Amino acid sequence: MEDEAVTPGTPEFDKMMFKLKQPINAVNQTQFQFNDQQLTEIQPGIYVLPVYVQDDFNLFLVGGRLVQSDWVLAFSHGTIEAGNQVTDLSEPIPTGDGLNQLGVQSPTSANDLLEYFDQLVQAGVGEWNLIK
Repeated sequence: MEDEAVTPGTPEFDKMMFKLKQPINAVNQTQFQFNDQQLTEIQPGIYVLPVYVQDDFNLFLVGGRLVQSDWVLAFSHGTIEAGNQVTDLSEPIPTGDGLNQLGVQSPTSANDLLEYFDQLVQAGVGEWNLIK
């Protein structure tokens, strides 16, 4: 029954965070490519990658030490000015919450990202954890 409690699209999935097994760095950041883009370091220890950008909704993948001392992949919404300049990112959003938000906007994109996270799990890069 525990699997049902963390099914994507459920309120419980909002509390899921994708924890990395090692920090992101210049050597391994290519492991995190999504749609032919890779994480870009925007400040020391904070990596960002746009995963869904539309006029009414956007979502950026954010990697870093965001939860205590753990390295995680979370999401953030961006403020976009002049059509393509990201000028600000929101506070990190738990991975599951971001995926659920994206699922409302674009189920296909959310499924693509779930597949991306599954590939990271299979590669031994990270794992899903419930935020307590």
